[in-house]
Amino acid sequence: MQILRQRRGMTRAVLAGLIGMSESWVKRVENGQLKMPGLDMVLRVAEALRVRDLAELTGSGSVRVGLFAGPGHRLLPAVAAAVNQFPFEADRVAPSAAHLRSRLALAWSARHSAPHHRDVIGGLLPDLIRDAQLAVRQADSASERRTAQGLLSEVYSLSQFFVAYQPDAALLWRVAERSMIAAQESEDPHTIGVAAWLTGQAHRDAGPQHYDAADEVNLATLRYLEPLLPDTTDDVRAIAGALQFEVGYTAARRGDTGTAWRSWDIAREMAERLPAGYFHPVTSFSRGIMGAHAVTVAVELHSGTEAVRQAERAEARFIPSRPRRARHRIEQARGYQLDKQRDVALATLGQAYEAAPETVRYNGYAKRIVLEETESKIPSRRRRASELAQKIGLLAA
Repeated sequence: MQILRQRRGMTRAVLAGLIGMSESWVKRVENGQLKMPGLDMVLRVAEALRVRDLAELTGSGSVRVGLFAGPGHRLLPAVAAAVNQFPFEADRVAPSAAHLRSRLALAWSARHSAPHHRDVIGGLLPDLIRDAQLAVRQADSASERRTAQGLLSEVYSLSQFFVAYQPDAALLWRVAERSMIAAQESEDPHTIGVAAWLTGQAHRDAGPQHYDAADEVNLATLRYLEPLLPDTTDDVRAIAGALQFEVGYTAARRGDTGTAWRSWDIAREMAERLPAGYFHPVTSFSRGIMGAHAVTVAVELHSGTEAVRQAERAEARFIPSRPRRARHRIEQARGYQLDKQRDVALATLGQAYEAAPETVRYNGYAKRIVLEETESKIPSRRRRASELAQKIGLLAA
């Protein structure tokens, strides 16, 4: 634990705050004065240290649970091959921008509506990636090239949703970087905003040592977009709102309560300026999503009481995207778990699974809660957790 903590540049006081224990408790564990904690605490420490395999923390090769990297999807090799293979030569004509745009719209629609969305978009991405790359290479004018670069950036953005939480961090960073480069080449504010939103998330989820980089990406993009906001599209306003919330999300991860809620308030005001039924096709930013975002802020600040209060106010029915609705249910479950309402947390994860099974299967927080409750001393809770663990592939049936 000490080695992993120091690699993260984290003090004992910070780790203690993240896991809800005292600094002296952390010191005694690290010095061997206390024996190994129970599974629930081991999982909490693993979450705080962003450990991807419990064997790294426990030192036991027999305890191998990938918390924050889901199982490698069967279509991951095909998507990776398309990303890694650049078409220097081609014996065919690239599809038109209109054709690519239509295919992308269908892919985004499937991503939001399909319960097993990785199966769907994983099947579409290899051809989309190759065709969008080809369109950039065959563009005849500067204008056509900017349009093609915008489409390529969007294809990479879609790819990032597929690659996230899978066991290929290098591929995730490659996709994020290529999306950002293509977005800048497109000179399109909305495309740049989307690429920055995803790049900021990649930095934030990489751990505390990347929080500053996440802030820099989000804040720099907001400064770029701010002068455009008085006279622009709803999509650009929405991506600016989504970026503003990301600033608060990262602040919450740091434990900075004031900045976290202040950023949420600003993002909420930006959402209120959008049409009532508007829903951003990539980020899900909208009026309705702000309740879900409030739950996330409270959970990341480790405030169980506030998380439950926000969870009971947030309406999942206002979130049309199945994976985003499932993610909201997972955040609610985290809040109930923090508040010691363990049965409610499991029931909420069951709702998340019904909305989008793949979202639960690839989410480290959901897996942590389920694994913790499979060792509950209450038989009914243990049975319910074990059934859910089997569904998402954590335990053999």
